[in-house]
Amino acid sequence: MTMTSGLRKFALTVHIATSVGWIGAVVAYLVLVVAAMTSQDAHTLRAAWIAMELTGWFAIVPLSLISLLLGLVMSLGTKWGLFRHYWVLFSLVLNIIAVVVLLPHMQTVSFFADVAAEMDTATVDVLRGGLPSEFLHASVGGLVLLVIQVLNVYKPRGMTPYGWRKQQEQRMMSPVVDGAT
Repeated sequence: MTMTSGLRKFALTVHIATSVGWIGAVVAYLVLVVAAMTSQDAHTLRAAWIAMELTGWFAIVPLSLISLLLGLVMSLGTKWGLFRHYWVLFSLVLNIIAVVVLLPHMQTVSFFADVAAEMDTATVDVLRGGLPSEFLHASVGGLVLLVIQVLNVYKPRGMTPYGWRKQQEQRMMSPVVDGAT
């Protein structure tokens, strides 16, 4: 199944926008983490956790799911295919891993945001204790997303065994054009 040119361009535009938006939201999240880590103000710490929860649930999670879904649609509806090229397969696997790690992790972020919302002076240390993990999650997540972007822009060569087999089948089925006309 191949998409029409108009549909493919629309899907590609939305896929790029959501993928880049996902990266941008992770950068914003990382800024909040760094602000909380470097501030001595309890109100900044509290606000950062609440903002990280909002950024996660209302920007990062939806953008990650839309990007994953449209990546699947694009791979299935274009010549690249889902299992034909290693770069598509690696992008898919990395994207799935990122989403699978993100979704349960957001539960932890929500826990800390809830603690922040009802914060008293005794919980400041609890909130600060969660920040190194957040920094690691956001940094590694951002790096994974950049690797996916690089793979999708450069499209390194390399076909999977399935891709080679499909390519050979297509060559065998296409008519041979004789040089003499």
